[in-house]
Amino acid sequence: MKDLTMIENELVPVYETDTGEKVVYGTELHKVLEVKSRFNDWIKNRINDCEAQENGDFTTLTKNLVSGGQYNEYIIKLDTAKEMAMLERNEKGKQVRRYFIQIEKKYQQQKPASTIDLIELELKAIKEVDGKIEAVNNDLQKFKKSMPLLGVEESRITCAVQKKGMKCLGGKDSAAYQDLSVRGRVYADIYRQLKREFGVKSYKAIQREKCDYAVGIVEGYKLPHVLAEKIKSLNLQMSMGGEAK
Repeated sequence: MKDLTMIENELVPVYETDTGEKVVYGTELHKVLEVKSRFNDWIKNRINDCEAQENGDFTTLTKNLVSGGQYNEYIIKLDTAKEMAMLERNEKGKQVRRYFIQIEKKYQQQKPASTIDLIELELKAIKEVDGKIEAVNNDLQKFKKSMPLLGVEESRITCAVQKKGMKCLGGKDSAAYQDLSVRGRVYADIYRQLKREFGVKSYKAIQREKCDYAVGIVEGYKLPHVLAEKIKSLNLQMSMGGEAK
C-alpha cells in the first residue's frame, strides 16, 4: 500500500493505492469518530473485533513525530474501516459508515468491471460461502460432541461394563457370576463409578466426546474390598466343592 493518493476528503480522507485499493489512515479515522480512548488502545481493540488480518485488511508503517519519536500508523482498507465505524454504535459511526458506502458506490460506477474483476469477485464470494459453510460444520461437530450418548456410544460403554464385570466376578462359569445378587452389586458399582466421575444421574447423560474416557474408566475399575472378598469367598467355595467331588 504505497504511493497513496487522496481521492476524497469530505468527512474522512480516503486514499487510493497504486493498485486502486481504497484505504484510510487509522489515526484520521480515530479522530473523525471522536473516540475518547487512546488511538493505540482503540485500534488494537477494533482489529480484534473485526478479526482483521495484517497485510490483508490493513498494513502498518512507522512514522516520525515532530518531537523526534516514532509511532505506528495503520493503513486500513475501506471495507474494514467501514466495519470499525459501525462498531462504534453511535451516530458518528453510522455517519462515517454511510460515507464510506457512498464512496464505494461512486467508484464502482466509475470503473467498468473487467473479466478479471468479475472472476475476482466470484472467487471472493466462493471463499466467503466456503468460510461460512466451514464455520457451520465446525459448530455442528461441536454440537454433536456435546450431545448425550447415542446408541453406538451406549453400546460401547455397556459392553465394556459387561466385560469388566464378568472379569471381576471370575468368569461366566464362576459361582460369583451365578449369584444374581453379587453380580448385580458389581455391575451397579461400576455404573456408580461412572456417574461419580462425570457427575451425572445416568451414564446415558455422558457427552459423546467423552465416550472413550468413560470406557477407560470402566476398564480401570477396581472392586471395593468388601465386594472383592465376597467374590473370592464364593469362588473358593465352588472350587473346594469341585475338588471334594
